[in-house]
Amino acid sequence: MTDSSSAPPLAVFDLDNTLADTAHRQRFLERAPKDWDAFFAAAPQDPPIPEGVQLVRESARECEIVYLTGRPERCRRDTLDWLAAHGLPEGRVHMRRNDDRRPARRTKLEVLGRLARTREIRVLVDDDELVCADAERAGHRVVRARWTAPSGALKAAQEREGRT
Repeated sequence: MTDSSSAPPLAVFDLDNTLADTAHRQRFLERAPKDWDAFFAAAPQDPPIPEGVQLVRESARECEIVYLTGRPERCRRDTLDWLAAHGLPEGRVHMRRNDDRRPARRTKLEVLGRLARTREIRVLVDDDELVCADAERAGHRVVRARWTAPSGALKAAQEREGRT
């Protein structure tokens, strides 16, 4: 890290199952073939997760907030609208390229690495165990978002299908 400015540290937050409860749209991933369009189209109806919302608001007191999601870029408008509708702190939103199917742990660690070159990352908050483990190995402080029930369908989407 080469933070030569007085910029505040970063607090990096995942969205799905960290701040946004995706349980109501998991059904679109449990069928064959998976209905990705319907899965992402339903994201604006995600209820906020109180534990995650509280943590992001507390973090915003001392940190600049960054949102790091595996959602594809085509979901940006809905994502920004959702964050605003739920009164979450403003922050840069890093999303996956629409054609990027690499595992979430690879795409997210790349972004964390870029951010860490110029800023202190105070914490990463994510529900994906593989992302969390890799981030810890890279030297980042991690809070595991374990406030929703794990979804096998979402885990497969994050890891094997590079979708979220």
